[in-house]
Amino acid sequence: MLKQLTSDIFVAPQISVEDVAEAKALGVTLVVNNRPEGESPDQTPGDAIETAARDAGMDYVAIPVGHGGFAHWQLDALDEALAGKAGKALCYCRSGTRSTLLWSLSRARAGDSPDDLAEIAAAAGYDVSPIMEMMHALAAR
Repeated sequence: MLKQLTSDIFVAPQISVEDVAEAKALGVTLVVNNRPEGESPDQTPGDAIETAARDAGMDYVAIPVGHGGFAHWQLDALDEALAGKAGKALCYCRSGTRSTLLWSLSRARAGDSPDDLAEIAAAAGYDVSPIMEMMHALAAR
């Protein structure tokens, strides 16, 4: 269920409270929830995931990404959450796609090659082509 993008970044579709223990065993110290609350009736509420993560000694942050696109504040929030953390991070949403796209935009803005990021995402089963133009624009800044 968890897909590894880099040595310290995992992405996943909606996780359950039970999945937090699996993440912890893989060295995850930060859980990033990219799902808006109430997006679907079957999703595990963010506060339940937060409680499980904190009970396991992990950090938790919610950076909701709706279907309307991405904003700089979301990139800033992800950068801040990942800055200086020890251990690995798990970012999740409904399918893992929005988490992968947000991470890719953040890394492009930091100067990583959009083409390399697209390869990393593809290896995990995600397509970043809808945001390639944005990635190139951010990387050129």
